[in-house]
Amino acid sequence: MQKKDLVNQVAKLESINDQLASEIRELDSLARKLGFSDGIETLKAAAVELIEERQEYGPSQIDEEDPPFLD
Repeated sequence: MQKKDLVNQVAKLESINDQLASEIRELDSLARKLGFSDGIETLKAAAVELIEERQEYGPSQIDEEDPPFLD
């Protein structure tokens, strides 16, 4: 790869990184507004807990229904 190609690749990766960082900040902000005190960190912990409960107790009736956002 030539220097020009590497520079272009770095620029592309920096742009992707900026976009992802922005999405993470927005998700963290939304999680905090929903009551997750530490944002993404507590959202992730709650999701892991729900998954573990589902594995322990089996799927609920909710799993059989379409998610509300598909309406």
